[in-house]
Amino acid sequence: MTEKNLLNALGQMLTEQRNPASTNVDQMNALEIVRLINQQDKAVPQAIEKCLPQIALAVEKIVQAFQTGGRLVYIGAGTSGRLGVLDASECPPTFGVSPEMVVGLIAGGECALRHPIEGAEDNLEQGRIDLQQINFSEKDVLVGIAASGRTPYVIGALHYAKELGATTVAIASNPNSKMAQIADIAIETVVGAEILTGSSRMKSGTAQKLVLNMLTTASMILLGKCYQNLMVDVQASNEKLKARAIRIVMQATDCDEYKATKALKLAENDTKLAIMMILAQLDIQQAKALLAEYNGRLREALP
Repeated sequence: MTEKNLLNALGQMLTEQRNPASTNVDQMNALEIVRLINQQDKAVPQAIEKCLPQIALAVEKIVQAFQTGGRLVYIGAGTSGRLGVLDASECPPTFGVSPEMVVGLIAGGECALRHPIEGAEDNLEQGRIDLQQINFSEKDVLVGIAASGRTPYVIGALHYAKELGATTVAIASNPNSKMAQIADIAIETVVGAEILTGSSRMKSGTAQKLVLNMLTTASMILLGKCYQNLMVDVQASNEKLKARAIRIVMQATDCDEYKATKALKLAENDTKLAIMMILAQLDIQQAKALLAEYNGRLREALP
């Protein structure tokens, strides 16, 4: 795209418009600035509320993919890519899933998580290449993330995923974006102009984070990764999480700390298994067999 065409394109984007509420932000004091940012941020959940049917549909497709051996793959550049990587990296400790189940790709690779990579987002072909390198297939779901809705790296990946027959989702903050026109499901979080013109790491980034939270959390709940509202598949990989696992067992079973700790030890720190053993009064092998019969869904497995 030529410089003139790019200028024209940016001029049409809602995320690139000037926000009248912040025209004099450079004359405000600290409290006035943060109050204005807070006020503007209130538009984010309202914008997401309008997208809930599309988000729910995406969740259903993600769950279907997980149940048939597929993955959820996020792809983006800059802030959008970092948020995808962040959400993916939180899934193993929170839900006890393999790191390969939810994958985050960012233009420029891992180095781009900390340092901007010149021109990485403009490479249309690299999006395709990065998907090929992880053996992306029709069983997977691709979620392209870009506030602008026009990032070439993401568009290249979406086209490739469509060619394979995979489900594609676009998350953008500009209505009727190129990404939305390509994807099967368009989640358009129209949050309006930013406090700092074009700084889409602000409201647009916040909206992206909230949507990604919904996609993985709702999908994992539907897969049986929680009991009541407790994270029963949490991985006790540090002292805080070990303490949390004990609390979860206590909360789920109304037992004391001693019994919860003992059950976790017998269950080899498998929180869900420990709860099953206590509530159903089963030994470890019986509890494992029953959970397996119900695909790890604790509520359904309980007598």
